[in-house]
Amino acid sequence: AEMLRRSSGSIARAVSSALRAPKAHQPMRMMSTEGLKRTLIYDEHLKAGGNMVNFADYAMPVQYKDTPQAQSIIDSVHHVRTKAGLFDVSHMCSIKWRGKDAIAFVESVTVADVEGMAMGTGSLSLITTESGGIIDDTMITKTKDEQGEYIYQVINAGCAPKDLKHFEEKLGKFGGDVKMEVWWDNRGLYALQGPEAVKVLQRLVPDYNFKAMAFGVSEFMSIKGMKCFVSRCGYTGEDGFEIFCNGEDAVKLWQTLVGEPEVFPSGLGARDTLRLEAGLCLYGHDIDENTTPTSAGLSWTVGKARRAPGARPFPGSDIILKQVADAKSVPKMRVGLIPEGAPAREGADITLPSGEVIGKVTSGAVSPILKKNISMGYINRPHNKSGTAVQVTVRGKSKPAVVTKMPFVPTKYYKPE
Repeated sequence: AEMLRRSSGSIARAVSSALRAPKAHQPMRMMSTEGLKRTLIYDEHLKAGGNMVNFADYAMPVQYKDTPQAQSIIDSVHHVRTKAGLFDVSHMCSIKWRGKDAIAFVESVTVADVEGMAMGTGSLSLITTESGGIIDDTMITKTKDEQGEYIYQVINAGCAPKDLKHFEEKLGKFGGDVKMEVWWDNRGLYALQGPEAVKVLQRLVPDYNFKAMAFGVSEFMSIKGMKCFVSRCGYTGEDGFEIFCNGEDAVKLWQTLVGEPEVFPSGLGARDTLRLEAGLCLYGHDIDENTTPTSAGLSWTVGKARRAPGARPFPGSDIILKQVADAKSVPKMRVGLIPEGAPAREGADITLPSGEVIGKVTSGAVSPILKKNISMGYINRPHNKSGTAVQVTVRGKSKPAVVTKMPFVPTKYYKPE
């Protein structure tokens, strides 16, 4: 657990540290990332003016400075919401599950209804503990290539070491025909996000009909001669794509995408604000092993077939399914907050006017789109209802806040007409 807390880090903390640091030339940035892991396009980040910080033991750009495509975090958020931003997410870990029992195994460690997924589709899921907590949130996709059908999974960088150890232990007891292929530092993984992302890909892949590709669908396609696995998904609330490529194409693909006129490189700072505006969780902050899916507002990730009598069990299924069936039995729930005054960030108490503590803030920032403070956190029932007036403690002072529904900024996930 200590290793996880150290490695997962906080994007907000990284952003804060980077913004407090004096301006530095590339050699200083390189010194500050000594000993950290690097994605295959580390040098591209430096060329683009990347302000590199430690995130999940990787040297990652929090924002870009001193180049023609440099933007403040606020400007980068606006760019993603209006045009297209390109994020390097290669620090996250990809897994390919193969074998005739691959579906059974993945369903034995997650809440996903993999059996019921249509070929070429995917969704957010959860890896759970026997006590109903969340080990990690994860994307799972059913797909196939020349070797046959397989399950493609992406796990968080900070959680990957414990996730992989967990999977190895489960595999040792499973006994079926399933093989875990880990793709991590040997491939590129990029998130192209924003309303003009589809225009960019349509230009680069003119023979594919993106109008028929719904959010959650994945396809193999060639981008300027590079074989890529493209999923219409993302972590910003915008339409967009995550693109997997082989290691030998990692630099060329990044250069190709970022070379398009609509696209600017985007860093961790913008990514964290965008996901918070979209009401999405950051593991280790908004969800963890002490959080159940229902408490986190993630009951929808539990596939309907996994809830049926006689369905294949998953870790913590007895506890989780009872909560899914009766959400009111869960004593605290994840909510959105609109605080006044200074932003209410992680760890701030949520109280009633009487001073009684009824919850904690888990994430908070100023929304560049709404131009107001936004936070999320957990509040005890019955104070979790939208519109409830509460207070948040910021720098020792109580400030008014209102419980609100999420997302804060409407999501724009694409559905074909």
